[in-house]
Amino acid sequence: MIDDIKEACRVMNEGGIILYPTDTIWGLGCDATNPEAVRKIYEIKQRVDSKAMLVLVDSPVKVDFYVDEVPDVAWDLIELSDKPITIIYSGARNLAPDLLAEDGSVGIRVTTEKFSHQLCQRFRKAIVSTSANISGQPSPASFSEISEDIKSAVDYVVQYRQEDMSRPKPSSIIKLGKGGVIKIIRE
Repeated sequence: MIDDIKEACRVMNEGGIILYPTDTIWGLGCDATNPEAVRKIYEIKQRVDSKAMLVLVDSPVKVDFYVDEVPDVAWDLIELSDKPITIIYSGARNLAPDLLAEDGSVGIRVTTEKFSHQLCQRFRKAIVSTSANISGQPSPASFSEISEDIKSAVDYVVQYRQEDMSRPKPSSIIKLGKGGVIKIIRE
């Protein structure tokens, strides 16, 4: 696992794209602060860049670096959630512009899964996490369901958990608006 993490970090530091397991499904990832790398993911997914992608971080403390103001309720949601939770925050910053929604918001998930957590920790920057599929096609539940088109388009395919056939559930998605307004997008 450590060798996979080191190689994935090297590839992302050079602006490359990785295919990696997350706390939910297999994802396409890159340095979330690198505009060129983010554009490559949109090209691989054949997706318009007006559709935002989320990012992973390894610690709640890092959310502050990528968001102007983190509402107090976000800390409670992160701490109390018993499953992966993606929170959409207003006022994103320090990220590639194409990664953000038209309103300037960004989805951030603090990952606790072993591999993606250590990957984020070692990389020390937010990592894009978007499903490893062509836009409009079903999200693959396991590595074996990822298309050859996706596998051949990335710069590095992580070996860890390729044999894992469990079917993790997608994260909950909650949008935090101004004044503490909470909107549940996906439970």
